[in-house]
Amino acid sequence: MTISTIQRLFSMLKGRELADEDDERSTAAAESLFKDPEPIAYNPAFPIETFDLIVTDEAHRSIYKLWRQVLEYFDAHLVGLTATPNKQTFGFFNQNLVMEYGHAQAVADGVNVNYDVYRIRTEVSEQGSQVEAGYWLETMDRATRRKNAWQLDDDFDYAAEELDRKVQTPDQIRTIVRAFRDRWQTDLFPQREQLPKTLVFAKDDNHAEKIVEILREEFGKGNEFAQKITYRTTGAKPEDLIKAFRTSYWPRVAVTVDMIATGTDIKPVEIVVFMRSVKSRSFFEQMKGRGVRIIRDDDLRGVNPGEHVHKDHFVIVDCVGVCEHDLTDSRPLDQKKTVPMAALLQAVSLGNVEDEVLSSVAARLARLDTQLNDAERQQVRRASGGLDLKMLAGGIVHALQPGGDADASPQTLEAALRRAVLPLSSPELRQLILGLKAKKDLVIDNVTQDRVIEAGFSAAARERAQGIVQSFEAFIAQHKDEITALQILYSRPVRAPLTFEDIQQLADALHAPPHLLDESTLWQAYAALDQSRVKGASRQRILTDLVSLVRFAMQQDNELLPYPERVAANYKAWLAQQAAAGQVFTPEQQRWLEMIRDHVAANLGVTVEDFEYAPFSQQGGLGRVHQLFGPSLPALMATLNESLVA
Repeated sequence: MTISTIQRLFSMLKGRELADEDDERSTAAAESLFKDPEPIAYNPAFPIETFDLIVTDEAHRSIYKLWRQVLEYFDAHLVGLTATPNKQTFGFFNQNLVMEYGHAQAVADGVNVNYDVYRIRTEVSEQGSQVEAGYWLETMDRATRRKNAWQLDDDFDYAAEELDRKVQTPDQIRTIVRAFRDRWQTDLFPQREQLPKTLVFAKDDNHAEKIVEILREEFGKGNEFAQKITYRTTGAKPEDLIKAFRTSYWPRVAVTVDMIATGTDIKPVEIVVFMRSVKSRSFFEQMKGRGVRIIRDDDLRGVNPGEHVHKDHFVIVDCVGVCEHDLTDSRPLDQKKTVPMAALLQAVSLGNVEDEVLSSVAARLARLDTQLNDAERQQVRRASGGLDLKMLAGGIVHALQPGGDADASPQTLEAALRRAVLPLSSPELRQLILGLKAKKDLVIDNVTQDRVIEAGFSAAARERAQGIVQSFEAFIAQHKDEITALQILYSRPVRAPLTFEDIQQLADALHAPPHLLDESTLWQAYAALDQSRVKGASRQRILTDLVSLVRFAMQQDNELLPYPERVAANYKAWLAQQAAAGQVFTPEQQRWLEMIRDHVAANLGVTVEDFEYAPFSQQGGLGRVHQLFGPSLPALMATLNESLVA
């Protein structure tokens, strides 16, 4: 078996050395934007029959571009793995979907955790704002971050869509951060003492910078608390910050744009905050996927200390309505968002006329044109021979979409593209474009005060929770005469003893298709619908919690309590009865009684045979418990089995 990156395999087939730092890169500045590299010739050191089977991970992206020829070189069966297949994926594999393992099944199997959506709305986020004439605002140079004062001669209006791209409203960010700060513990993780690891998606680097600044101010926990992790991170390397976020207590919050959006596995993340919108379903699923990873309790406690620390779900905090939008698999015009404008222009000047490169150039020229004034547009016309940026962008788009000229040869189409980008061969024009882009100001609205409109679990989350609860309660009603545990629980108060095997049978029926319901999913669903009556939502679920769930669903209990808590309450009441009757237990007897209590909570009863196993065996086992309680032990066990599970 051979394990390799596709880049390393490419270099071996070509007989070239690949630098270690380039081993996992699929692009590298302008030269990597060319999709037509020198073809791979036959290499006798690697016959085409070298492999019988090739498995490629992340099959939704890089294999369709520069590295495709590596896979096609070998005469082997191909298997692609991806969490977010798109149309291109299905096209590459000839619509041959061998196996699909969905999120619901993964959650039921304990491979992934489920999620809830918590929505934060503010006035400015929803409606934008207006600043009246006469007020002073600030402008900031995006490149140098230098700020200047600006007094308004006219009213200044901006829409919600312009937030943090053309206009930054610090109080809007602060209002969201404060709502998150004040509600994360009461609404999201009521059993936690420490903020769970939180990943925030920002719109761009300037937006990320401001979010980090306000997070540090509002939480008041120092600079280590929140860190920006983007391609423009200064000081520590992004890779080191990601490692610290994954394995260390600090930082608690990481703010990124798209650096951690895909392919980066950070298992401790339990809160994913969207402060940017996303239109691509595939990209959105990848971003959501940062939170679904399971993690062992010991590993989680290593970065998130506390008593009740267990990851059985994560929460999406939606500040922009991204979970409410119709997402699409279509690709945006700017398909090279992570490639700097300078690299794109350089590639075009060197003769690159590939669709993705030119469409990205067109998108950025059109966007920049909307930010220019008349004098700047005149500068562009002089440097380009009479064209402004909008005309340049329009010409490129027209050449990329030749319309009804279906008979045009590839040479004719390429010639049209080269004519469209010919002005960009001028170094003077390229430098002018880059200079104009660098100095475009970001308006900072320090006048508008924002306020929270809504902060709560989204309607979609409540609908999903309602569906889960209805499915569970319908299951109970349908099978109450067939499944032993339901028969016993329905027959209260006169009933046969409920055994662990009875609950296991019930759990097996719930876990199986088509229901795919587990204790954690059910508990979170009830919590989303009625937090006031559901306790212990963030704790690790055990099988006997099903008893509490069934009783709550049948309205036998007014509160949904973890089963160990109910047993503990019953034990406390039993102890009080014993004390009132004059019964006194020694400290060692009390320790054994507490072990019995915990065993009953997890197993619905205790038997003589149980004393031969941990934790009883570690304290002397059956012999020691007989010494402590003598002939009264059988009667004591019967009393506890009845009183604690009541």
